Amino acid sequence: MLAAVLVSSFGTVTVDAAPTRPAESRAPTGRFQELLVPSSMGPIPVQVQWAAHGGSAALYLLDGLRAPADHSQWVSDTDALRQFVGDNVTLVFPVGGHSSFYTDWYRPSSTNHQRFTYKWETFLTRELPAYLAGYGVSRTNDAIVGASMGGDAAVILAAHHRNQFRFAGSFSGFLNPTYPLWNEGMRAAMWDEGNFNVDDMWGPPGDPAWNRNDAVAQADSLRGLPMYIYSGNGSPGPLDASHAVGDTVNAMGLESMARIAAQIFRDRLHTLNIPARIDITDGTHTWPYWQRALATVRPMILAALGVH
Repeated sequence: MLAAVLVSSFGTVTVDAAPTRPAESRAPTGRFQELLVPSSMGPIPVQVQWAAHGGSAALYLLDGLRAPADHSQWVSDTDALRQFVGDNVTLVFPVGGHSSFYTDWYRPSSTNHQRFTYKWETFLTRELPAYLAGYGVSRTNDAIVGASMGGDAAVILAAHHRNQFRFAGSFSGFLNPTYPLWNEGMRAAMWDEGNFNVDDMWGPPGDPAWNRNDAVAQADSLRGLPMYIYSGNGSPGPLDASHAVGDTVNAMGLESMARIAAQIFRDRLHTLNIPARIDITDGTHTWPYWQRALATVRPMILAALGVH
């Protein structure tokens, strides 16, 4: 097997690259590993930290809009590995998919010569779980969280795949994409990140795919599912870097929009009498707040998965 070196919050860690076909045995407990998983989009890198004691539960963690092609930002920009290092749950970090919203697109993006069609829902709910099952990971006892772009995706995937996911969390997610503000905001953001065309994802505004991928519209499908929704209010808080003024201004605007979506979602859940924990605090659209949100929600995740 090929060896690679990962520099993370642990320091330097040796990891193994797995073959493209899963072994019919449980992977080493507590170990970090990089997999290459077959999919309709081609081989997809997936980083994992295996359950500390060989357990079968899993937590999927989704990146934001600018998801790198070679690693998960949950691994590089947070201490997620350290937070769960002693827990009997496998962490699953899909790699890549920038501007994808982790959804199944209608067709390849027509504005950047994309050679294949994004099929991330298919990957995360069919191809990847089937692959991980070869390592003893459950296909029916998973949790999913996401930041920014990954936030709405995490909630939507859980809504449509209740047989797989027992918990969903959104950190500064865009939970209401059918809202006109979000529709045009997503168009601009996806164009900025890789010249992607939002119409090739879900069609023009009003197409049924928009409604299917809107957490507010699909809220009733979340009844009975433990959920955690976090958003900052757009005001700089204790975790904002004082030297990065330009970045902070941009993050303030994005988080103000995420706050509106979180409030709309909160009100919808209240109308439907669906309980969820929703925290809105000082803070902007940056990884330190999502790391803190993950630490906050960790006990809820472990409880939902039956991991003690």
